Amino acid sequence: MKRAFLDKLLARLRLIQPEEVEAFFSELARDKRFLETIFNAIREGVIVTDVAGTVVYMNDAAGMIFGLDPAATIGRPLAGNISGLRWKELAQGREVVTRDIEVFHPAHRVLNFYVVPLMGEDDEHPGQRDHVGYALIMRDFTERHREAQETLETERIAALQLLAAGVAHEIGNPLNSLAIHLQLLERRLRKLPEAEQEQLLHPLEIARDEIKRLDTIVTQFLRAIRPTPLQRTRQDINSIIRDTAEFLEPELKSRNILLEIELASALPVLDVDQDQLKQAFFNIVKNASEAMKQGGLLKIRTGSESEWVNITFTDTGGGMSNETMARVFEPYFTTKIGGSGLGLMITQRVVRAHGGEVVIESDPGKGLRLTIRLPRHDRQVEMLPSRPLPLPAPGRSA
Repeated sequence: MKRAFLDKLLARLRLIQPEEVEAFFSELARDKRFLETIFNAIREGVIVTDVAGTVVYMNDAAGMIFGLDPAATIGRPLAGNISGLRWKELAQGREVVTRDIEVFHPAHRVLNFYVVPLMGEDDEHPGQRDHVGYALIMRDFTERHREAQETLETERIAALQLLAAGVAHEIGNPLNSLAIHLQLLERRLRKLPEAEQEQLLHPLEIARDEIKRLDTIVTQFLRAIRPTPLQRTRQDINSIIRDTAEFLEPELKSRNILLEIELASALPVLDVDQDQLKQAFFNIVKNASEAMKQGGLLKIRTGSESEWVNITFTDTGGGMSNETMARVFEPYFTTKIGGSGLGLMITQRVVRAHGGEVVIESDPGKGLRLTIRLPRHDRQVEMLPSRPLPLPAPGRSA
């Protein structure tokens, strides 16, 4: 109705008093501000483009999701502002298109969005509707996606747990028997002449090493699917980092890797399981060192914020692709020859058991940054500003 009234107004513009025109356009300006206020209040991101994909409007939620300034984005191509958005595939004429997208900047988010074609009055053919642009509407599914991933992980672990007892029995017991018989065999070989001993002891040592390797795989498997309960004690995270670095420094030097440690002062003392947390740090440093095949730099930094204590490991290896990052915590998924695919899974289980989270950021070809965030237990209580209590209504008790 307002569009029809506007058309009549423009047709009779010369006959209308200036005061009436000013009043009407003032009303239009108020309506525009009112609609912008509503669109900026909703949590869904809204972007409006013309037919060519040039941004006509962007609300505050969309700007926050993509790290853009809505005012500076207007008049620019949408595809040029959002990396990885294949606009030609989304702009399908007059059809509604829906997609899921994963965004890594300025924060890791999983979005579901749909593109709706916008139709307007055809000025040349009254009564017909013309395609004038698109509305891109986004919903943040990050939390739901995380819960779905955790549910899927729980189901995977449950399936593995059904196999745990059988694996421990069918592989663990024969390995122990083989180790005992190899010891008996070695005792008999020691009684033979030295020339014969040299020929037989070497393959015997190879067999023993292979048994140890298989036993390690079984132990890692059982630890991954049946983690031991946390034995929490009051610990200084910086101290655990120093112990980890001291233990692994010889191996890092042998790989020509420089270790740089920067520990924040006055970190809060946390209730953690020192041994399990140290094992998580070992796994991360081991993965980082193996990623830097020709040597490099490994930085370990600690810090704290209002709710978290952060431990960040940054390497100069090859980094990870988005596809690898999406599967890096899956059991037995590995890109390394001879890798078990359990190290980061165990690390994530340990950190989650402490109420924390693991965040991975990667620049393929340049390196990777992994951050462990552990919750603080000395969070300060913040008092809200006081406000006067409402007075009781007349005739009612307070």
